[in-house]
Amino acid sequence: MPRTQNLVVDEHGVHVGRHSGRLQVTRIGTGERIAEAPLLFLENVVVASTGVSFSSDAVQACVEQGIPIHFLDSLGRPYAAVYSAGLTGTVLTRREQMAAYHDARGVALAKAFAEGKIRNQANTLKYLAKNRKETEPDLYQELRLLAGEVLDHLAELDRLQADRVDDARAAILSAEGRAAQKYWDGVRKALRQDLDWPGRRTRGAKDPLNSALNYGYGVLYGQVERALILAGLDPYGGYLHVDRPGKPSLVLDLIEEFRQAVVDRTVIGMVNKGVAIQQEADGGLTRESRRDLALRVLERLEAMARYEKKEHPLKHILQMQARHLATYIRGEREVYTPFVCTW
Repeated sequence: MPRTQNLVVDEHGVHVGRHSGRLQVTRIGTGERIAEAPLLFLENVVVASTGVSFSSDAVQACVEQGIPIHFLDSLGRPYAAVYSAGLTGTVLTRREQMAAYHDARGVALAKAFAEGKIRNQANTLKYLAKNRKETEPDLYQELRLLAGEVLDHLAELDRLQADRVDDARAAILSAEGRAAQKYWDGVRKALRQDLDWPGRRTRGAKDPLNSALNYGYGVLYGQVERALILAGLDPYGGYLHVDRPGKPSLVLDLIEEFRQAVVDRTVIGMVNKGVAIQQEADGGLTRESRRDLALRVLERLEAMARYEKKEHPLKHILQMQARHLATYIRGEREVYTPFVCTW
């Protein structure tokens, strides 16, 4: 039996049950077996369709073995997740997490998340440029120049002084937003010219590239949420992103350090290699494209990256960053340093 680490359930009208130490996906009505995954090796279950049912035995098995079940809508937006109830039982870390919002720790964290995003955007542009020095020297120079302009916005973060994150957020988001405009301009230049990409769109995106980016971020979102919960943190108590009911602000904070390394490089690589991203009539991705993209993002998390002078899988780096965040909040670490992927 293959060592399936990520089970993606993306077909309507199926049932997920437990059978002899593995999860089985069968078609309701006929009982036809569609997929199965040994619980021993399974790390994630992603439900990306409507009309999927679970047995209580399957849910219990996942919870007992620390396997999260993530539910995504057709646009890749997470709407639910199932974890062990015991993972939310921490107290000390969460008390300090909320207290940090009102002091200098919150400001330092908001600036760190923005710094990580900006540095990773610049490094992604350098990554897109590095194989073009001989073949497309003009584009190489343009991408390198834009990478430098993205990094210029770090000076704004360095100069920023505030006692509370509420007094610093607008300035941080302004610097981050202007850096992102230059980043996406560079991405547009690095794409195949026949794509005629309109630029970055979030809500209401209809083109294949933006739809794929949004869906990929949704898959990554679930992994970030899991890392934070395992670190004893509340996914809804963030710093850079403003609080709103139902908004997982801390997930949106930490994901900024990993968007480029995990999703952007994956999707841009797919597009530039000519991998078809298929869409439904309403602009959403087809079931086949959603499945392909989810598996590619989860596989990308297995890739090795440099972190603290050693090579680690990106998924382990994500978990270590969540733990570093928790130890900084508790006063056990002097500085929180964002993750920056090499190019």
